[in-house]
Formats: sequence, structure tokens, C-alpha cells
Amino acid sequence: MGELSRGERLQIMLSPKELRLIETWRFNKRMPSRASAIRELLKRGLAAEGFLEADDGHKSKDFSVLPD
Repeated sequence: MGELSRGERLQIMLSPKELRLIETWRFNKRMPSRASAIRELLKRGLAAEGFLEADDGHKSKDFSVLPD
């Protein structure tokens, strides 16, 4: 089996409604898999917020996710 070009795995929990929305979007866009659809949605969402790529070394508190 070939090596994955993506070295990190991410597990998320979705509500039935969230999954239906992702699956509907995926099929409408003819995406090959849930994973590819979710990667594309994340990329689009981050780009819409002005984040094209996060710099290495930042912590959650740098983004005001967690208090100091």
C-alpha cells in the first residue's frame, strides 16, 4: 500500500444534520470522499476568514481560543 501524503489524522463527531449537509454538498460537487469534501470545506472556510496558512509554532491562546 502506498504512503499517504497526509501524515495527520483528525477524528470529529458530527450531528446527523451536519453529516447530511456535508454529504449533500459532497454529492452536488461530485467530491470523491467525505474526507476530500471536508478538506475542501475547511480550506474554503479558512480562506473566507483570511487564513491561507497558519504559521508553525502558534498555540491556541494566540488565536484567543483559550484564555491566558
